[in-house]
Amino acid sequence: MTPHIQSLTLKVDGMTCAHCVKHVSGDLAELPEIAEVMVTLNAGGTSDVVVTLNDDITDEKLAEVIDEAGYTLAGVER
Repeated sequence: MTPHIQSLTLKVDGMTCAHCVKHVSGDLAELPEIAEVMVTLNAGGTSDVVVTLNDDITDEKLAEVIDEAGYTLAGVER
C-alpha cells in the first residue's frame, strides 16, 4: 500500500534573498519527515515554502527549525 503523500505550505517571514532560500530549504530538507522543499521568495514579504512530507510533523517542529534558521513561521496551510 502506498502511503498518502501530503504537502504543506509554510508562510515564512524575513526571507529576502537567494541565500535565505538556501538556508531555509537546507535546514528543512535535513528533517527525516520532509521529502522535498520548494520556495517561492517574496522579498520583504511573506514567502511560500511548500514541503512534501514523508511522515507527519508538528507545526511546532517546523516553527522551531525556521526560527533556528533566523526566520519566522507566520502560518501553515494544510
